[in-house]
Amino acid sequence: MIVCVAVVGHQNNPLYIQSFTEADDALKLHHIVHCSLDVIDERVNNPSKTGTTLNEAFLGLLYPALNYKVYGYLTNTKVKFIMVTTDLDVRDTDVRSFFRKFHAAYVDAVSNPFHVPGKKITSRTFSESVTNIVRSYSFN
Repeated sequence: MIVCVAVVGHQNNPLYIQSFTEADDALKLHHIVHCSLDVIDERVNNPSKTGTTLNEAFLGLLYPALNYKVYGYLTNTKVKFIMVTTDLDVRDTDVRSFFRKFHAAYVDAVSNPFHVPGKKITSRTFSESVTNIVRSYSFN
C-alpha cells in the first residue's frame, strides 16, 4: 500500500506531500521523504557508483526503511517524485507505471497558467488525481 507521495523541487523545496495514513505517521513519513533527498542527490552526482544512467528518470528503490520502501523518480527539470510504500514485494514495472501517471498529473498541474513555478502545488484537481492514482495502485 502506498502511504505517502511527494513532489520536491529542484532546490529540494517541498512542492507537494500527501500521506495516506493516520495523522500520527505523517511526521515520520515526512522525515523519510526528507532523508531520501540525500540518496537521490548521491545517485545523481555519482552515477557510476549506483549504476543508474543519468538519462533514466526512474531511480528505483532508494532505500528500505524499517517498515517502508522508498522509491524515487527524477524529471529532466530536476523535480523529484518520491513514493513510500509498505509493500515489501513490489515490481519495478508497477512502480515505473505509477511514476509515469504521477508525472503526467504533475505536468497537468504545473501547466495551469495560474500556477507559479517553484511554489507549492495547491490544486484540488491535482490532489484528487494523485489520490485516484494511489488508489489504483494497490501493489498487493
